[in-house]
Amino acid sequence: MTRDSASPILVADIGATNARFGLIDGRVIREVRILRCAEYPSLESAASAYLAAVGLAETGTPGRPRRGAFAVAGPVTGDHVAMTNLVWEFSTGRVRDALGLDGLAVINDFTAVALSVPRLDADDRRQVGEGAPRPGGVIAVLGPGSGLGMSGLIPGADGRWSALSGEGGHVTMAPISDRESAVLGQLRKRFQHVSAERVLSGPGLVNLFEALSILDGREPAALTPAQVTESAISAANPHCVEAAEMFCAMLGTVAGNLALTLGAHGGVYIAGGVVPKLGPLFTHSRFRKRFLEKGRMHDFLEPIPTYVVTHELPAFLGLAEAAGAA
Repeated sequence: MTRDSASPILVADIGATNARFGLIDGRVIREVRILRCAEYPSLESAASAYLAAVGLAETGTPGRPRRGAFAVAGPVTGDHVAMTNLVWEFSTGRVRDALGLDGLAVINDFTAVALSVPRLDADDRRQVGEGAPRPGGVIAVLGPGSGLGMSGLIPGADGRWSALSGEGGHVTMAPISDRESAVLGQLRKRFQHVSAERVLSGPGLVNLFEALSILDGREPAALTPAQVTESAISAANPHCVEAAEMFCAMLGTVAGNLALTLGAHGGVYIAGGVVPKLGPLFTHSRFRKRFLEKGRMHDFLEPIPTYVVTHELPAFLGLAEAAGAA
């Protein structure tokens, strides 16, 4: 990939509804625009519209990006990419050529989030509990958002990091208490398989609220994830409070499982849109306690730090890493 330190990197985080575009120089993110995917027939048309909007449509324009990195919501296994919840299909090579780029990296959206971790500053994360990272240790990353992403970062001899790509959010969710067993039993009436993602995501928070309400003989109100969160923080609805508390505890269990699986002595990072909105409720929750509750493995986990990622656009930082930026 051609390197040109004088030009920024064109980055994009493309979901089912919106595509966020921006330019990044090192850690400086600028010219961020949000485009509605439904208004454009293809990825290259949306990217071209963005470049035109920021005055960089013409090849050769000073400051025009020569490298790009896009994160997409879906698997990336080769040149041809089909979005999971969007009609866009594209060839990475054809998009690169259409945009006049020397190089274009296309990666899974959560892989981009995972790759952001080595680029985070102290102000971009908040530690929950004790522990300190072991230099050069493997890092675990979880991201409850519209789904549940999981990844691991493996350090390389050249100082670069490799992100594992998997579907860890779909592992089977295990209960720790009788109340959790009852909730998961209720959810099994709706879902063939109750995965971690069914409870540890925005929709999962709603699933927990609805299941808890039904178990207590109450008809659950039709709430969005944001409404469940707001009601939990304000203590306006006891089932919202319990749902949020159960969410945090279950996330601790799953985070501990991932740390054990990867040997994540470099730390465990919680990204995604759900946890930062919980604020102090998460900090003072049972998350860390449940993270450590692994019997004989308590002492193995105790030195491992856990962090909440607070950076607003971590995927953009990860995309810069994927593009090979210094």
